[in-house]
Amino acid sequence: MTSSTANGPESGAKAVPPDHLGHVIFITAAAAMGGFLFGYDSSVINGAVEAIRDRYDIGSGTLAQVIAIALIGCAIGAATAGRIADRIGRIRCMQIASVLFTASAIGSALPFALWDLAMWRIIGGFAIGMASVIGPAYIAEVSPPAYRGRLGSFQQAAIVIGIAVSQLVNYAVLQIADGDQRGEILGLEAWQWMLGVMVVPAVLYGLLSFAIPESPRFLISVGKKAEARKILEEVEGDKIDLDARVTEIETAMHREHKSSFKDLLGNRFFFLPIVWVGIGLSMFQQLVGINVAFYYSATLWQSVGIDPTNSFFYSFTTSIINIIGTVIAMVLVDRVGRRPLALVGSIGMAVALAVEAWAFSADLVDGKLPTAQGATALVAAHVFVLFFALSWGVVVWVFLGEMFPNRLRAAALGVAVFAQWMANWAITASFPSLADWNLSGTYIIYAGFAVLSIPFVLKFVKETKGKTLEEMG
Repeated sequence: MTSSTANGPESGAKAVPPDHLGHVIFITAAAAMGGFLFGYDSSVINGAVEAIRDRYDIGSGTLAQVIAIALIGCAIGAATAGRIADRIGRIRCMQIASVLFTASAIGSALPFALWDLAMWRIIGGFAIGMASVIGPAYIAEVSPPAYRGRLGSFQQAAIVIGIAVSQLVNYAVLQIADGDQRGEILGLEAWQWMLGVMVVPAVLYGLLSFAIPESPRFLISVGKKAEARKILEEVEGDKIDLDARVTEIETAMHREHKSSFKDLLGNRFFFLPIVWVGIGLSMFQQLVGINVAFYYSATLWQSVGIDPTNSFFYSFTTSIINIIGTVIAMVLVDRVGRRPLALVGSIGMAVALAVEAWAFSADLVDGKLPTAQGATALVAAHVFVLFFALSWGVVVWVFLGEMFPNRLRAAALGVAVFAQWMANWAITASFPSLADWNLSGTYIIYAGFAVLSIPFVLKFVKETKGKTLEEMG
């Protein structure tokens, strides 16, 4: 599923601000609720890890599979969402995702067995995968060309806000439960409330989907030109030639090449080189261990002697740093370029991860890290998240949207995102066992990937700043 405006503004809509920009912002924010749920659902499990381990009396390997299994659903949801949305529409797809998010929240909060919890996590993962595809595509399709970049950033902003809110909710629930993840609140354990609270934004997402219009592109694709014209007037204003806009979109759709997996194949190394670069960017983004900071941070801090309440507070502050870094990246990505940000981020992450590895190598004293190493580990963890957020967290998505030739973009992006979810799964599933083996050694591995990303960017990744999408061919 690609946007008809992916190749730049059509001639009929050159940088004309809409009459009701506030309404367009509302539409964009409503669609970005999917991104909020993406971030929230991905991160909220952080608060339940130790309680799930204790309630079901499971080891690190089994625990990791329950935590990571949602990512399998994510990969499937991302791979199928475009086809579903092209068949039934973007709004209907959002509504399906809302139902799945709601069902996952209720089911995860009220599991009767471990396999039942895992099943609801897969369902939630499918919704995340759908939201990760539908939100950006819909926003691009309804945004006026003059504001598309800024409105498109709503999705990433919503994701990091969702992560932060999930940590804040977990912290608040833990306060009510006197610091015990299994403490009882109104008949349910604290961790069940953490997972169940997501039903509120999930239902809100569904309700908002009834208040926003369908994508004009989809309406044109199914022959509803009059409705599409009306929505174009609503989001782009009446100062443009609406009939010309409809014709331009229709012409662009007929002209589009539907990329397929076969288009990505090369002669020597299975995929074309540019596809491997996209896969490499996606995998390095995850192999530095960023999601350990959001899935396991509370458990990590508790394992080195920080009490549960404070561990949740530090998880929340990490999320705030994530938001700050994302804002910095949004400001700089079009000014300094993608490659410089990626290189600065890689260097910063490598140093921070190496410092964390040193701090975690210290022997515990009475179950805690020595004061100096404990403080160093906390600072280094926040520095790591900051450098990731201001670089690879945003830059990779920008690269993936820009670097592929038009004829390959949709299929290549699908392969790269699938690789990203698989790398995410590998890191998430392996961390508990690796941490049991050697926590310091685990962070050395992540630091190694950060170091390897530097020559990868220098040798294989080309700058895309200031280039048209046509120049990528």
